[in-house]
Amino acid sequence: MTATDTTDTGATTTEPYAAGRAAVHEQPVEGFGTVRVLPVDPHADLDVVHAWVSAERAAYWGMTGFTRQQVLETFLHLDSLDTHHAFLAVKDGVPAALFQTYEPGADRVGECYEVEPGDIGIHLLIGPPAPGSGRLPGWSAALLDAFTAYALTGLGRRRVVVEPDARNTKAVERLTRQGFVPAGDIVLPEIDLPEVHLAEKHARLLFLTRASFEEGSPSAR
Repeated sequence: MTATDTTDTGATTTEPYAAGRAAVHEQPVEGFGTVRVLPVDPHADLDVVHAWVSAERAAYWGMTGFTRQQVLETFLHLDSLDTHHAFLAVKDGVPAALFQTYEPGADRVGECYEVEPGDIGIHLLIGPPAPGSGRLPGWSAALLDAFTAYALTGLGRRRVVVEPDARNTKAVERLTRQGFVPAGDIVLPEIDLPEVHLAEKHARLLFLTRASFEEGSPSAR
């Protein structure tokens, strides 16, 4: 994966996700619904994940136009790592967003700032609402809040690190509204390995501490 952007996609899915599938985090959001965070199964979730990440509106993720096999190989590689993990957010039984956590010290962002103990990086891709339901007010904010709650309280981390593309002003503004503090622009170096290729990326670095999250988020109270 190649971005931290909270990007909206135009793909849709009608396949519900059974409540019995094990979740690592579950959070009711008033006026929104219940958000369950499920580890991605690269094979079982391929239809959803491929439709989202290969769409033009997900360009900041760097997989636009990828085939199903390419997306499967990308997520199988991700699934093999101890430092990077992918999740689906399921809202009331329907996939709503794709979420990734990663250890900054094991990622190229670790070359761009001084990693502190308790840091965790996240990437977020907002999916479309269920067909016919429309997008509720606060849709992206509710999903970002649920993921941040999982990263900071569920995993017991001290600070969330994000690095959206500096051109993705929509993502930067959304993150700032939810308490993330900008820390300047960085250039993530190109990575060219047999199993993954990441182009150089000009990014905006932002942080959110657990103390700030607990002070400002309803889900943390």
